Amino acid sequence: MSAAIRPQRDGGGVARFGAACAACPLSAQCTTARDGRVISIGPHEEHLARGRARSSDPAWLAAYRATRPKVERKIAHLMRRRHGGRRARVRGRAKVGADFSLLAAAVNIARLGVLGIMSTGRGNWAISTG
Repeated sequence: MSAAIRPQRDGGGVARFGAACAACPLSAQCTTARDGRVISIGPHEEHLARGRARSSDPAWLAAYRATRPKVERKIAHLMRRRHGGRRARVRGRAKVGADFSLLAAAVNIARLGVLGIMSTGRGNWAISTG
């Protein structure tokens, strides 16, 4: 016996297993609730399930392992170096967010310079030759 998912306004839902839990021999391992187990399903569950399925692909895993260290290294660089990423220089969530965005933009522009990538105007970018 299974429970039907009751849709919610946000696109998610709730599944209640009250009657099924009463007859289940494994209910003690699953829940301690008197009325049985309740599972909430978020509005993005389908998208998450597709992502989990895609992440089991060996090609995806290889690409992720090749890219992730670079991203993690850059985040660590922002936090550790003289950029001051660990400490907020202003107060308030909005100001701290804006400050960190400015810091990230400055680091990205510096990285583009190191790579030799320059703006040619109107949103076009090119590798400089000299």
